[in-house]
Amino acid sequence: MSGGTAADGRVDHVRDEAAAMVGEFRRRLVLVPLHDGGLMSAELGGLRWIYAFTSQEALAAFARGRGVGGDWEFRTLYGARLLDEVIPSLDFWCGVALDVGSEGGELLPPVRGIVPERAAVEAAMGEPATGSAAVVPGEGAEA
Repeated sequence: MSGGTAADGRVDHVRDEAAAMVGEFRRRLVLVPLHDGGLMSAELGGLRWIYAFTSQEALAAFARGRGVGGDWEFRTLYGARLLDEVIPSLDFWCGVALDVGSEGGELLPPVRGIVPERAAVEAAMGEPATGSAAVVPGEGAEA
């Protein structure tokens, strides 16, 4: 008798792919647009999502899609810093919206395995840790 089903194998494969994607994000420098003195973000599904982009081209395409021309101020951070330092410092649940508006866009939700335990929504269904980082909603932004 076999120890697992084909469905179990598919679930394991998807889990492995997701872990690899998060690992790649953590090692990568990303561009985070700034807005009104903080990191640009949007609300979707009851959570805030910080915008992050893997290239200046992806950020420029996002800006064009919003009808914004010219240069857009941004900060360059490693994905690990965003997940391990910035997000846990906030006083609300927050994930990362990566390459929004592109075919390769991804959401990294604030869950175990992506953010530290104290910043994961399922770790404590009460209040998130109090923080001080500035994340400002984008104007009419949608993740």
